[in-house]
Amino acid sequence: MGGNGVEEPAVSWSFREGIFFSVALVAAGFVIEATVWGGQGVLRPSWPWNIIILLLLTVNIVIAGLILKDKPFVKWLGGIPLGLCLIIAMAILSFFGGVMPQGAGKGPLWAQNLGLNSVFSSWPFVLTVFFFLVNLGLSLVWKTVPFKSANLQFILFHGGFWVALACGLIGSEDFRRVIIPLYEGKVTQSAFDPVTKTTEDLPFSLYLHDFEMEEYDPRLMLYDIGGGGYELNEARTSGEITQGSVVSWGGLSVTVDKFLLNAVVEDGTGVPVPTDADRGIPYAFLEGEHEGTPFSGWVSTGSPFERPLELKVGGRVLSLWPGSPKKYRSKVTIKSDESGDVISEILEVNKPVSVEGWMLYQLDYDEKLGRWSELSVVEGVRDPWLPVVYIGFFMILAGNTLFFWKGIKKK
Repeated sequence: MGGNGVEEPAVSWSFREGIFFSVALVAAGFVIEATVWGGQGVLRPSWPWNIIILLLLTVNIVIAGLILKDKPFVKWLGGIPLGLCLIIAMAILSFFGGVMPQGAGKGPLWAQNLGLNSVFSSWPFVLTVFFFLVNLGLSLVWKTVPFKSANLQFILFHGGFWVALACGLIGSEDFRRVIIPLYEGKVTQSAFDPVTKTTEDLPFSLYLHDFEMEEYDPRLMLYDIGGGGYELNEARTSGEITQGSVVSWGGLSVTVDKFLLNAVVEDGTGVPVPTDADRGIPYAFLEGEHEGTPFSGWVSTGSPFERPLELKVGGRVLSLWPGSPKKYRSKVTIKSDESGDVISEILEVNKPVSVEGWMLYQLDYDEKLGRWSELSVVEGVRDPWLPVVYIGFFMILAGNTLFFWKGIKKK
């Protein structure tokens, strides 16, 4: 991951010193972690200190690469042997970060003291990444100055990797994820941070007009009172029904004679009549025969406002379960504090809305009330460094494209 594009005298240090340096670096990181910081990891800077630190690092790498490029130690510091050793060290540390529980208070005490429960902010990992960025940065300076078109693929690929890695890590403290509870007919401007367990004001307010949900068709289920469990129908399906459906269980066959997706019982007859989706619930009129005796009756899913209807057949009970959510959305009005602009948006799952640097996602609702929920839970995500990280990714993509294009032309 290093190297340069100029004539260089032989450097006495190579892989052996690179291995020793990497091991010593990781060991020193663990010592600092355990003795000085007690497993708390590196204090990550936020804006504007992170951009200042990044600029200082970049300037010093460029100066060292241009002025001290003939120094043997600097050549070794930006060379391939050390770069490969540091990559291996990062891979090993990342392995521990993947197999060990990550988070405050997780894992055994010795692992917490060494920072292995927060590997990616621990001193060993940060020190290793720091020297890898120095190594990669020096090689980029040497490949860039003086510029040669033959080095463009190297510059794009490795430069993009440097940008993505450096900005992704240094900007991690500016990343925010908050939970925003919205209630129908009310304005909300505060959010809850699940990490710090605190609330904060947002640079905009949200007004929830309505929460809507679409559901799949309800399911007809059979409960065995004696066995204490639900029986799987003979077709081994989820049991979703429509008018005319026939569902069977071990000798019991039931026909759905009538099916009303949204209905309500308005009088003393006990017979449901169709109504709108805001008021109604699914009803089904079932007919069947059990041990030579015909039976029939209404079943319903019930709602938070009325009990469900069930039909007892021998020692078993037929019930109608609500369908699982198909889609849910929130109709909101968003007002910016800074500009005063007011926009109307519909928040849906996997269809975020961008406002004032925040991405708003439909996250949850009151599951007990279902489609009658007056609560909509929205997730707000802010990552100001993400566009820069994307630039790094696009540079890597451009470098790879140029690499393959050169290979095709050569072939």
